[in-house]
Amino acid sequence: MTYRAETAVDEPDPDGGAASALTDAAARRPGHPGLSTAEVAERVSRGEVNDVPVRSSRSTPDIIRANVFTRFNAIIGILFVVMLAVAPIQDALFGFVIVANTAIGIIQELRAKKTLDSLAVIGEAKPTVRRDGVAAEIPVGEIVLGDLVELGPGDKCVVDGEVVEADGLEIDESLLTGEADPVLKRPGDQVMSGSFVVAGGGAFTATKVGREAYAAQLAEEASRFTLVHSELRSGISQILKYVTWMMVPTAIGLVISQSVVEKNDWREAVRRMVGGIVPMVPEGLVLLTSVAFAIGVIRLGRKQCLVQELPAIEGLARVDVVCLDKTGTLTEGGMDVTEVRLLGAGDPAGGGEGAAPDEAYVGQVLGALGASDPRPNASLQAIIDAYPEPADWECTAALPFSSARKYSGAALAEPSGQASGWLLGAPDVLLPADDPALGEIEDLNTQGLRVLLLARTERELDDERVAEGVRPAALVVLEQRLRPDAADTLRYFAEQNVAAKVISGDNAVSVGAVAGKLGLPGAEHTVDARRLPADREEMATALEDGAVFGRVTPQQKRDMVGALQSRGHTVAMTGDGVNDVLALKDADIGVSMGSGSEATRAVAQIVLLNNSFSTLPSVVAEGRRVIGNIERVANLFLVKTVYSVLLALLVVCSQVSYPFLPRHLTLLSTLTIGVPAFFLALAPNKERARPNFVRRVMRYAIPAGVIAAVATFATYLVARSHYTGEGARDAETSAATLTLFLISMWVLAIVARPYTWWRIGLVLTMALGFVIVVVTPWLQDFFALKLVGTSMPWTAVGIAVAASLLLEVAWRWVGRRFPA
Repeated sequence: MTYRAETAVDEPDPDGGAASALTDAAARRPGHPGLSTAEVAERVSRGEVNDVPVRSSRSTPDIIRANVFTRFNAIIGILFVVMLAVAPIQDALFGFVIVANTAIGIIQELRAKKTLDSLAVIGEAKPTVRRDGVAAEIPVGEIVLGDLVELGPGDKCVVDGEVVEADGLEIDESLLTGEADPVLKRPGDQVMSGSFVVAGGGAFTATKVGREAYAAQLAEEASRFTLVHSELRSGISQILKYVTWMMVPTAIGLVISQSVVEKNDWREAVRRMVGGIVPMVPEGLVLLTSVAFAIGVIRLGRKQCLVQELPAIEGLARVDVVCLDKTGTLTEGGMDVTEVRLLGAGDPAGGGEGAAPDEAYVGQVLGALGASDPRPNASLQAIIDAYPEPADWECTAALPFSSARKYSGAALAEPSGQASGWLLGAPDVLLPADDPALGEIEDLNTQGLRVLLLARTERELDDERVAEGVRPAALVVLEQRLRPDAADTLRYFAEQNVAAKVISGDNAVSVGAVAGKLGLPGAEHTVDARRLPADREEMATALEDGAVFGRVTPQQKRDMVGALQSRGHTVAMTGDGVNDVLALKDADIGVSMGSGSEATRAVAQIVLLNNSFSTLPSVVAEGRRVIGNIERVANLFLVKTVYSVLLALLVVCSQVSYPFLPRHLTLLSTLTIGVPAFFLALAPNKERARPNFVRRVMRYAIPAGVIAAVATFATYLVARSHYTGEGARDAETSAATLTLFLISMWVLAIVARPYTWWRIGLVLTMALGFVIVVVTPWLQDFFALKLVGTSMPWTAVGIAVAASLLLEVAWRWVGRRFPA
């Protein structure tokens, strides 16, 4: 069979510079063989290569800078140097803790970068380039100026260029220009990198590569690592801003007061002042957030899930609506032709005008239609597998499949010399609403079968009314292969109160039957998207009420995502086809299959490289683990910050010596916050993510911090009146430390709920650590902790117990008074 595509070649711009390379004959000869090997080598030597690095994550220097050069590390670093100069090493332990924490953060993020980069290479697009007349897939970075790049449905234009071959080539430039309608490209037209093919095929010559290409220039302004909106990150930044505002005046007051109180010993004044400032810094909160995200990336990477933007893990955990494209998500890509049913009026070849065609003739037409498309979709591939290419048939023109049209077509020259035009597509689009064949099709659709109509058209393929008045010839019945893991995944979403909406371009009844087989709630009530209201509010109501939507156009998918978002829903969109790109881009989280088109992989935040829909629950669970656990540990850090600031203010107002040395608070922070926070941040957590992160954290951190500060200061004042003589200061500090430790342990016990065996063990282990310090002589000396007598230590315990009861009351009260 011979295939003729309309091609034309325009002369290149005669201007000099990079464009002059395009005058080479190799890319312009009839048949367009592309560049020769020698010409490619020449361009490489001149540096005319698409050398833009694909950055799937931050560079190593960026990671190190982000973890080392922080505002709080600078504060802690200065105080660390000061303490080394004026105090024993045990009062500078907080500096070593910061070094260790920062190192852990860097190591974990570098591990995540390694995972991310290796997965990005697996999922990287490889365009087809024609060289020496042979087409081959090559990495994006090996394209040179003047290369002839082939295009098909779903392919992304990776460099700028000029079209030299076009066969119904339609390119969507909406990601660059915002214009939603695809643009029909003809030879001589320009294509921009970042756009993608929605229908047809062709080839273009690369005119701009590397950093000169349009998409590369956009990438320079906003790297691929640019983070999507993250309430967690922005919330923590907001909290740190508040903390800084509190720290600065409090620290200044503390410096002045301790200088006055300890005027005879400036070294002691510095030690007490640093002891008051250091615990105000919630340095580990930022670190643990980075570590939690990094470990999340590594865990998902082991399951072949590429997280292209880290907070996407968080975003999917907040999702309450998942929009699923049926093909490639609920069903596998492949299909099988199970039956061809002949209809009454197709071609006269079977015996006169209007006579029904015979089965052999229809098989030849289907074989010719399959051979007419160099890049068949799944439906056409099933037809190609069932009907081989017939001999002596010629395709004189082709109309590629478009998800907006819902059909494809070809003009055929038959061996008899007769010319015929054929369309293959959705029956309910090609047939009038009252056609009797639609009843038969409806029965097939209710069985979950996919049905295509083969019909003859008397119009030219480029006629906008080509589908009007067609004569049906046969129904092609296709059986779709259900994904074995789809039912379990839908059941998981139902259990997690995440609404699943199946949005497909296929017949609504057929889609509903497939969804029903998989147990999707509401699958029996299907909606034809052609009848959906255009008004956003009315559309949102219909979407919330329904679960299965068929005959959805690409633009409608985008509108549906927007309508759901207008109702406050956090929407995830999954898909693998080029018709899903617009919706994927607009959704809060876009999820693409690894086998999907280059365009879908480019705009999605999450790519399932194993093409397994069942990986989604793992991503949701990972996001919930990260968010829920960071919220837990944020309570620990911020309670410490609040009580530290308030203690400093009480000391300033009372004009007394600050009760603690840095070593005391380093010990308390390690046992009640640092170590337990690390384990709690990595623990399983299935709680659904909720909005208002800052409000929820601060609603408890503030009252708990106030209670801890007041109780500790009360113990300190009682101890000051109780102890006299030599060693009184150490005894006062030890009593106050005991109270603060017990209160902090109760905060930890509250945050660790609901209890499991390991959480109980964690709390008891931290308590045991403090007991060991208190009873071990050399640790008593090292940390300057020694409980003197019995009455004051028991008084400290009694104040701590009363404060802990208040903490419990506050915890329950804020839960009712300020619900999340």
